[in-house]
Amino acid sequence: MEEPQQPQGSAAPQVDLSVLAIALLKGVLYREGDERLWGALLDLQARVRDYVAVLGLELMLDEAEGYAFLKSRPEPEDTSATHHLPRLIARRPLSFPVSLLLALLRKKLAEFDAGGGDIRLVLSRDDIVELVRVFLPDSSNEARLIDQIETHINKVVDLGFLRRLKTAGGPASYEVRRILKAFVDAQWLADFDARLAVYRAQLRGGEAPQADRPGGAG
Repeated sequence: MEEPQQPQGSAAPQVDLSVLAIALLKGVLYREGDERLWGALLDLQARVRDYVAVLGLELMLDEAEGYAFLKSRPEPEDTSATHHLPRLIARRPLSFPVSLLLALLRKKLAEFDAGGGDIRLVLSRDDIVELVRVFLPDSSNEARLIDQIETHINKVVDLGFLRRLKTAGGPASYEVRRILKAFVDAQWLADFDARLAVYRAQLRGGEAPQADRPGGAG
């Protein structure tokens, strides 16, 4: 008996280079978010790298962690050059509390990974509040303090480093996205304690450290 033939045109359409480039320019591409796009990216990554290089961008792809994003290529060391491409990937300063929250989440992720087990780090809103509150000015208004921290949490969600999970009542829970490892690298973590001392000094002085946002076209 012959195997029945598939009708013409029934195969899933192939993902082309422009579709991948557009998806990456919109933001981070996750394996779990679209496995078809992810598979196409792995197959076409060399062509994608060449394609985005023309735009002054480079592809950052972590196959093990399951994410990819674009970032601007380093500026040439020759500062006398007259021709510079405009930046497609925006660099945006972050407030002190958001920068601090990112650092604390990255440290928590490193501790979680060192313990083995599950690959997903999930924290409740209360867990995150406790991480941050010891570094913020004392407040007699507990509700106001929590509202402020939730505002910072929402900003980190918008940046793509936390994913809000559906919960049946009670405080929200969040998954720490593993792309945070690409934003706050191992060398940064090695200097974490020293950086916290700087943060405390800046907090007392009313200054805000800044960080840049990776990924996305702005």
